[in-house]
Amino acid sequence: MQAEQEAQFQEFVRARWSHLVRTAYLLTGDAHHAEDLTQTALAKAYRSWRRVARADNPEAYVRRMLVSCNSDRFRKRRVAESLTAAPPETAGREAGYAGVDERGALLGALAQLPPKQRAVVVMRYWEDLSEAEVADVLGCSIGTVKSQASKGLAKLRTYPGLARMTPSGLGGSR
Repeated sequence: MQAEQEAQFQEFVRARWSHLVRTAYLLTGDAHHAEDLTQTALAKAYRSWRRVARADNPEAYVRRMLVSCNSDRFRKRRVAESLTAAPPETAGREAGYAGVDERGALLGALAQLPPKQRAVVVMRYWEDLSEAEVADVLGCSIGTVKSQASKGLAKLRTYPGLARMTPSGLGGSR
């Protein structure tokens, strides 16, 4: 890789690292897996940076790599992970921790969704991408994005941890 391309890649990573890790976290539900996933996607992007940099939207290209690497993670290792809705022990509940509880409930609910539905819900409603942008990232039709989003939201609405939240709690500022 030439020095100019190397500098471009390094600048991209500096500017987008936290955003990509946050997206990966929402896809995986685990901070360590999210960092590993982001590093894997960026390693692949580095190897083909000329092509990535020429894309209309390099961030979307790398985001697509994140989703693909996350899917590969499940294909390669069929290790059963047992995710629980809550940790085994909880400390005293204070009003200041309500946002943490809500966030934990949301992450637990996202973890119950199939990978494609989770990817659509995360990109559509957390990343605030349009249906067309999500379809482009996932390499599917807009209709598939709509159906996966509908099914994913329907499952999220039935998740017990989210049922007790108020509408203002689900859309509050952070």
